[in-house]
Amino acid sequence: MARTPEEKLRNPRPGGYIAEARDYGIDLTQLIENLRLTPAQRIKNNDGAVNSVRKIAEAVKRAKLLAKQKKSNVQSL
Repeated sequence: MARTPEEKLRNPRPGGYIAEARDYGIDLTQLIENLRLTPAQRIKNNDGAVNSVRKIAEAVKRAKLLAKQKKSNVQSL
């Protein structure tokens, strides 16, 4: 009987790519959790992550601009 993708991730074949990834430090439980989601749920989660990264990038950009302005103000004194 063929093993399910979850079974393959939980109990990888010794010496296989999945075991190698696990031994390298890849968190296979996250893959298992994602496989339990529907494609629509995965897309929704991905969109949320992308939006979070965009917000962080915008905050970093604002912080750099503010630091540059403060530095410019100090130098003009």
